[in-house]
Amino acid sequence: MVRKTLAVWTLASALACSLGACGGPAQPEPSEPAAPESSSVAEPAASEPAAAPSPDPAEVVAAPDRSEDDREVDARRKPAKLLAFLELEPGMKVADIGAGTGYTTELLARMVGPEGRVYGQNPAFVLERFARAGWDERRAKAVNAEIVVSLEREFDDPFPDDIEPLDRVVNVLFFHDFGWMEIDRAAHLADAFAALRPGGRYVIIDASAAEGRGLDDSKSLHRVEEALVVREFEAAGFVRGRSADFLRNPEDTLDWNALPWRDAERAARGEFSDKFVLEFIKP
Repeated sequence: MVRKTLAVWTLASALACSLGACGGPAQPEPSEPAAPESSSVAEPAASEPAAAPSPDPAEVVAAPDRSEDDREVDARRKPAKLLAFLELEPGMKVADIGAGTGYTTELLARMVGPEGRVYGQNPAFVLERFARAGWDERRAKAVNAEIVVSLEREFDDPFPDDIEPLDRVVNVLFFHDFGWMEIDRAAHLADAFAALRPGGRYVIIDASAAEGRGLDDSKSLHRVEEALVVREFEAAGFVRGRSADFLRNPEDTLDWNALPWRDAERAARGEFSDKFVLEFIKP
């Protein structure tokens, strides 16, 4: 697969200096000094252009033009902590697997800025049954219009062969669906591995299933066993990276339906499904 060179977004910086003069008692006018042997003056070395600072995740989440619907989701998704975990920089190229109506996609776009790119992937099934209107509306927003690229592709073939090398792939609450949808997970992971640049990361967030359940509860409870995820990513060539516990809930009994809107109903009562956050790195 031919990949394009990753572009890096930088801002130029300039060095300003000023000179001052001091006064004193009147002195006789000095004679004109002799001219130097060479009239050429060495220019100071140009400073390196400064890289654009990464946006603060908390400020991105607090942006006044985010919708009220998105803000309602924030309480159970904790997006500022997710964005911090992703370690995004301006100009990065990122993919959102199972983007849905684009809640996470927009946050990613705000982080990578106008020199970056966010690929929002959705299969036709998701768009036609759940997300088409909301996704189209999201992409039309000014903050997304020049950054977000829609990929209407299946989960087992999420990226075109000529996609630019990706810095991050993000999968929020969709990996478990690969079970009941009978997605070829090995093909999905192989495609993601090929699309990522060396050192690129695949970050997955999903609801925990009980030990030994694998994907048996993927349709009835919308959960996946963490150990299965680790095994399959490592089998695909990824190296396990960091993990985070900001979505963990050790009091979750793991026996109820963690479908996002069911999870929202429980969250309104102060109950949350236990979710793992895992990072896998392409060597």
